[in-house]
Amino acid sequence: MTLLLLGGTGEAREIAAQLRGQDAVISLAGATRHPAAQPLPTRIGGFGGGEGFATYLHDARIHAVLDATHPYAARITQRTARICKAQQLPYVQLLRPAWMPEPGDNWIEIGTEADAAAHIPKGSIVFLGTGRQTLEHFANLEGCKVICRQIDPPEKPFPFAGGRYLVGRPPFSVADEVALFRDLGVDFLVVKNAGGAPSRTKLTAARQLDIPVLMIARPPRGDWPVVETVADALSWVRAL
Repeated sequence: MTLLLLGGTGEAREIAAQLRGQDAVISLAGATRHPAAQPLPTRIGGFGGGEGFATYLHDARIHAVLDATHPYAARITQRTARICKAQQLPYVQLLRPAWMPEPGDNWIEIGTEADAAAHIPKGSIVFLGTGRQTLEHFANLEGCKVICRQIDPPEKPFPFAGGRYLVGRPPFSVADEVALFRDLGVDFLVVKNAGGAPSRTKLTAARQLDIPVLMIARPPRGDWPVVETVADALSWVRAL
């Protein structure tokens, strides 16, 4: 019987390191073309929808699932929780706490990517720290210069006029982000409220430069079990 760890986050890698040598496998969605090596046996790519995931759980003799995917991987989390419940498998989501504004922050919370256009005037230089998966939802930022940072070099042209990709692999220090935002002349920063210390540096840089931040709200929290720290996730595993 095997534990399935759904990864793709720094927390998942920490957990995998603690589970090295145990009967566990980590699964990565494949969003990054050349992911870092993992401390556990690794599978990469989708499962083929809900039916494929249910089949995998059965065929791989998975006895529990620890979901340490990104806080905005809502469809994966909802599907996983639903199927685990149907198969009566123990399931928990590791959901790191959301960021909270600090003195000097200028945050505007929005519900979706498309809502950003209501707060950004034409002619603005907009830095997207949201990844490429939802990039097309910013196509309504007409008349703006849009810069989307991603880890892998782009394989296709930017999907709408006025935008370009910026390739960079985290982590980025506060000094790095301050220098970058100054060099680009950034007027607005758009991010998802992913939480976590490593990626907060861009928010600190925005505060130092007095750049407004449009913060995309998190998906609603589900009614399944949730832990917030790596330590609590490992305690859950030990209690199985």
